[in-house]
Amino acid sequence: MGNLYGNGTSSASSTRAPIHRFYASSTWIEGKAEDQLTQISKLTPVQQVAAFPDLHPGKWGPVGCAVLSKNIHPQLIGNDIGCGMSVFKTTLNLRKFRQDKAAARLRILADPANEQDAEEMLQSVGLEDAPYVSSLGSIGGGNHFCEVQTLSEVLDPALAEQYGIRKGDVLFLVHSGSRGYGMSVFEGHVSAPATGYDPASERAVLYLHEHDKAVNWASANRRLIAERAAIALRCDLELLADTPHNLIEPFRGSYLHRKGAARAEAGLVPLAGSRDTLSYLLHTVNPNPAALSSLAHGAGRKYDRASMVARLGTKKSVQQRLLNTDLGGRVICEDKKLLIEEAPQAYKSSVKVFSDLCDAKLAQGVASLRPLITFKRVQHDDGGQV
Repeated sequence: MGNLYGNGTSSASSTRAPIHRFYASSTWIEGKAEDQLTQISKLTPVQQVAAFPDLHPGKWGPVGCAVLSKNIHPQLIGNDIGCGMSVFKTTLNLRKFRQDKAAARLRILADPANEQDAEEMLQSVGLEDAPYVSSLGSIGGGNHFCEVQTLSEVLDPALAEQYGIRKGDVLFLVHSGSRGYGMSVFEGHVSAPATGYDPASERAVLYLHEHDKAVNWASANRRLIAERAAIALRCDLELLADTPHNLIEPFRGSYLHRKGAARAEAGLVPLAGSRDTLSYLLHTVNPNPAALSSLAHGAGRKYDRASMVARLGTKKSVQQRLLNTDLGGRVICEDKKLLIEEAPQAYKSSVKVFSDLCDAKLAQGVASLRPLITFKRVQHDDGGQV
């Protein structure tokens, strides 16, 4: 389904906040997502909304948008507080990369992280007293993953040199969040009023305190996942970008809620494709006030999870095809249901999302990344899934 709005065009009335849409009329946007945008814009405390080409419907509101409000709205962030993507450059190179051997070694990510390593990681970010230590270093379900990628094409040589990356480099793209910690925080505020909390209220102060800890926990989680992958593949790491896309931050005297919208204040921002399409590294340019310092975080869903089984079926031949991509990548996922729910066909074109962002002059392409191995979930010998 297309829409009537172009890049950065706003729609507003006397009864709602302006909505700035950064996607072309040819971009697939589901009508329900547009309806959810309108509903949010009508909330009295909301001042401005920015929507990006990965926009799609969510449980509590649209995913792929940024919302500026005078109040605090826990539902706009949901349970995976601090979810985001981190990009790491490794000391590996595609010429010497052995895909099968690397895929076998990455299965170690299915095991729990060493508890001492997890505790030390939390201490390094000032979270000595944080809960859910045993979950740190784990990917989780849904659309989360640890992906080994290679830099496929340099799109801007000067920017690539600035960030110290070149064609053939092997990188990790890690997408995960705060796991059970974020869920526990959200459960205490799931009944918050639609109009949100007054920032000065006791409930708001309590929520933001735990929210901020969960954001830091999620960042530490991505770092530990990458370190475990690096140990498995016997390489060193360098963090290029750590970009959350589910969080609340003070902004222009109010509060900016990003739901599936990447923080884009400066530097490098990852744009994730599906496991069978390219991802991109973006450089933010000429900040547009209407975009609320945000960008699309990925391709965005085209079809919901519930419909994917009907669309693809459950035949073993279908599942087998989904373990190998047209780009030559390998997928490690032994959860048959998840494999189908997260099939590449469920997602929009990352090329189109990338193009919309560049056409809107919100970002400049630095490089494209081709997936080599996508790790999602495996089963232990006892049949339990991790």
